[in-house]
Amino acid sequence: MADSDEQFTAYVRDRGEHHLRVAVLLTGDWHAAEDLVQASLVKLYRAWPKLRLDGDPDSYLRAIMVNTHRSWWRARWRRETPAGDLPESVIEDFADGQALAAQVRQALQALPRQQRIVVALRYGADLPEAEVARMLGRSIGTVKTQAHRGLHALREILREDNYERNGS
Repeated sequence: MADSDEQFTAYVRDRGEHHLRVAVLLTGDWHAAEDLVQASLVKLYRAWPKLRLDGDPDSYLRAIMVNTHRSWWRARWRRETPAGDLPESVIEDFADGQALAAQVRQALQALPRQQRIVVALRYGADLPEAEVARMLGRSIGTVKTQAHRGLHALREILREDNYERNGS
């Protein structure tokens, strides 16, 4: 058991930051991403002794994260009530890299949920289309379509944001 705990600790130390970045793309919010990773790691820890050591814990953890995020989204969706006007969100004056990252995360949130998940897994986690399709229970063609539409929509949103900010 102690050996298993050490292996889990080493795995989290080595791969935790990567999965946090993927979670930020999935949720669009740093704090929600931290909660998602933490809850997912608890589930992974419970299954850790049963996992094959030669297997890929990354794919197992990604599947846990996607499923946990889906269940949270469904629970939140049942509790939320629509508002007539959306609040304006402002990106404060951060360093260029941080501002761009915040802008992309905000644009990701404007995508439909399935497109956002596909784009986050395909490009944020750098997974092949077949892996994303397997994780989501979709065809590869559906994943390709959602990724294409999601990227196109992101470009449009970011282009509009830049137009509004620069007035040109």
